[in-house]
Amino acid sequence: MDATNGSSAGAGAGAPGVSSPAGGGLGGIAVDAASSATTTASSGDDASGVGSGGTGVSTADATGVGAVDGAGSIIVNGLRYDTARAVGNILDAPAGLQLGMTVKVTGPVNTDFTNGIARHVDSAADLKGPLLSVDLQQGSFVILGTTVSTDSGTVWADASGLAAIPAGKTLQVWGLPGPSGVLRATRVEQRDPGEFILTGIVEGLDTTAHAFTLGGLVVEYGVAVQSGSLDGQPLANGTVVRVRADTLLQGRLAAKSVQWWYPVPRAEGSTAQIAGLVTNFAGPASLRVLGLQVDASAAQITGGQQAALGNGVRVEVGGRIANGILKATKLKIRNVPGTGGPASFDLTGTVGAFRSPADFRVRGQPVNASSPNVHFSNGTAANLGNGVKVHVHGSEVLNGVLTADSIEFQ
Repeated sequence: MDATNGSSAGAGAGAPGVSSPAGGGLGGIAVDAASSATTTASSGDDASGVGSGGTGVSTADATGVGAVDGAGSIIVNGLRYDTARAVGNILDAPAGLQLGMTVKVTGPVNTDFTNGIARHVDSAADLKGPLLSVDLQQGSFVILGTTVSTDSGTVWADASGLAAIPAGKTLQVWGLPGPSGVLRATRVEQRDPGEFILTGIVEGLDTTAHAFTLGGLVVEYGVAVQSGSLDGQPLANGTVVRVRADTLLQGRLAAKSVQWWYPVPRAEGSTAQIAGLVTNFAGPASLRVLGLQVDASAAQITGGQQAALGNGVRVEVGGRIANGILKATKLKIRNVPGTGGPASFDLTGTVGAFRSPADFRVRGQPVNASSPNVHFSNGTAANLGNGVKVHVHGSEVLNGVLTADSIEFQ
């Protein structure tokens, strides 16, 4: 795919992986395995997206980077994208997009970052390797020299949580890069051993030896295919990259591909909405998210108090690029280390595969609404059944099932 359209982050030569089938996963996004960007979706989506004529949606493309936290068509950082005509490059996920997977979405959005139209959707796993150690008290684990932290918004695809993962198990993780050697997990799956995947910040770059470090590992990139740089600039210290390798020997990965990790255009006036961990915090007017300098001094701050901002806090920010800085108009605090924060997942669609209130699906996502604490609007649990249109809100995904907090019949 052409890097200028923002679709290169998960594509390009040397980016092996499993592309989902057309129409697979949340949003029913068409996937062009040949990366020719000519396929259009036939998703059968309902009208819960904004549609091609959504009021207030700009005609200029914006960039969104974050984890999928809902469907209808897909929701990323609370922004609902219509995916009816989106083309996707979805790697490492045979079933297509699922809750918690990190994505880069390119397409126009409205000024308050609530609705948009996805033209391109890229997604790939951010870490894959054997589980080396676990710290249950901190809710963290180590894979390939990277410390992976979890929070209440982490999706556990096939386990009830970190304590249920067997020692030494190979895990595939989608997450948000933080400081060097740190990744905040947004989705965790158990997988069979195979290809290694590592995401992090390039340090100690040696262009003569063709090597750099990511967290606790040395990456040898002499024969690796490089892709994804938006401006054609070569590798540099501070670049966030995704590395794929087949060989790990004595703390050194022999990379077969090095990709820029969901790069955000820095062109003057570009619109972006991104999620990540705060680093280099010097106050609301000076912080970094995903390596991008952010000025949130004039932003509307939600999800917590401004005083809660600091390094390690998970946030979502949206605004425009000015002089290379993201001038944020909105900032939402999603998680404060040691304190927590609002985990939120939303599904809009029709009920399918209904067996009981404890076992049904919306847009393919398993849902459990059997708790007596579930709040129902415009109906009761007795109204649930196949074909019924609902909006489901939940705050936890364990063993791949979204536990519903509320259901609104539509």
